[in-house]
Amino acid sequence: MKKTRPRILVVNDDGIDAPGIRALIEVMKELGDVTVVAPDGPQSGMGHAITIAKPLRLDKVNLYEGVEMYKSSGTPVDCVKLAVNQVFKGQKPDLCVSGINHGLNNSINVIYSGTMSAAVEGAIESIPSIGFSLDDFKYDADFSHCKKFIKIIASRVLEHGLQIGTLLNVNFPKGADIKGIKICRQANAKWAEEFDERLDPHKRNYYWLTGVFQNYDQGEDTDVWALENGYISMVPVQFDMTAHHAIPVLNSWDLDV
Repeated sequence: MKKTRPRILVVNDDGIDAPGIRALIEVMKELGDVTVVAPDGPQSGMGHAITIAKPLRLDKVNLYEGVEMYKSSGTPVDCVKLAVNQVFKGQKPDLCVSGINHGLNNSINVIYSGTMSAAVEGAIESIPSIGFSLDDFKYDADFSHCKKFIKIIASRVLEHGLQIGTLLNVNFPKGADIKGIKICRQANAKWAEEFDERLDPHKRNYYWLTGVFQNYDQGEDTDVWALENGYISMVPVQFDMTAHHAIPVLNSWDLDV
């Protein structure tokens, strides 16, 4: 009896023609039957946004041989929702992979990332999901050194699965000299943000968001430490945002009316 190949959904936030998604598709074709649903243009920093005030477009395209591909006018999360409901018709894929993102999604960046939010949406749909990102924002970034590690990680997820409500956030350091994979926690870091205020030709103010990434965490078990020291960081992420440790404290309050 012929073994059925896994069905793999590939998504991203940099757009369907980004080099990062091409590299991810090439790896996933070795592991299963690939379906791509991705934004028709860049959607970085969209977080978990969804489109509710205008219609969504979903058009079939032919960019890579042997791959079923669709471009969407929506956000990365919209793409996953459209894939599950319209493309797979409720027959969920065996794996959802997002990326490879041009730029890191370590630490607090996981909150803002369209790449990771697409993977989170996959996990919400109970699909084993992984987000992949590389420490290189350039359009022509070299993803070749990521491929063998992506294949290993995706193969293990297909083999073992992931706990319900959990997904993986995988970030690659720049360059081919990788020491290995570190299982990490998310570092306590954030952006110290500023707005560059300017004037348009009509003398109206407008603003560009700028900032500096600040790490407050000196632990050697964090994603920031791993990447700074030449390792791939792999952080298990959950979308249950309940602060469970705070429940006993709140229960101690006198809330009787």
